[in-house]
Amino acid sequence: MKSRLASGDRLVPQARLGGPMPWVIAIMIALTVIAAGAGLALRNLAENARNEIEGGLTVQIVEGAPAARESQAEIAVALLTNRDDVAEVRRVPEQELDALLEPWLGQEGVAGPDALPIPALIDVQLKGPVTEQRLAELQSALAAIPSARLDAQARWLQPVFDAVASLQWMAFGLILLLAATSAAAVWLAARSALGANHETIEIIHLLGGTDAQIARIFQRSIGLDAAIGGLTGLLLGLGAILLLGRQFAGLGSGMVAGGEFGMADWAILAAIPVTGILLATFTARVTVLAALRRIL
Repeated sequence: MKSRLASGDRLVPQARLGGPMPWVIAIMIALTVIAAGAGLALRNLAENARNEIEGGLTVQIVEGAPAARESQAEIAVALLTNRDDVAEVRRVPEQELDALLEPWLGQEGVAGPDALPIPALIDVQLKGPVTEQRLAELQSALAAIPSARLDAQARWLQPVFDAVASLQWMAFGLILLLAATSAAAVWLAARSALGANHETIEIIHLLGGTDAQIARIFQRSIGLDAAIGGLTGLLLGLGAILLLGRQFAGLGSGMVAGGEFGMADWAILAAIPVTGILLATFTARVTVLAALRRIL
């Protein structure tokens, strides 16, 4: 009986790479790695963007007359520089503004005789995060400048952060769905193997074999399939992530660069197939033990 139990592969006679189970698990693991990679990249991107703009404000001096605009901009810089809650004040040079607007307005629109009046911009970095109370205090301090307009960078980027958060939740939901699908596939495979080897299992029981011994046979078989499929899926998923990373890196956007992975992110991705193997073996054991209690 011991030799019969030791040859557990006979209960699940599929060839490892010839059967569907390793490939099903490989596909599930690959999709899970891609979904988790997308979620981690979005998290890193959002965190880096928040850190960069935390405490950031923009003051616009919306005045058509150049002399008045310049005078009010100097007053605003002086007022902001003397505040204890302001860490840094920077007047954006006109040349920099012209360079930013030229692709949209053209050379004549920024420097020609009919050029549009461009507001003076002042970048402000507060000590600590921007709150509604601090915005109200700054707005009150700038009340003496009639054309000053205060704008919090985090405020107009909040819809972007909300969209990124929604995508992160979608990635998390997809991971849960893939995990449930993988468990269902293992459940079906275990039930199929049990049905195909029902008579053999009865003989093993008559010879003194226990449910736990039979379950270990299926665990070992499913575990090996999951290990092969998990490694294959991890390689496929990492390959897709690296390919997508190179494509996005070609955009040359600083915001996209903020989604780069750290060591902890790579460790999380590497842990996915391990988790998949544990989930598959646990599902196989629970399925087999539950089925044996009903049929024997």
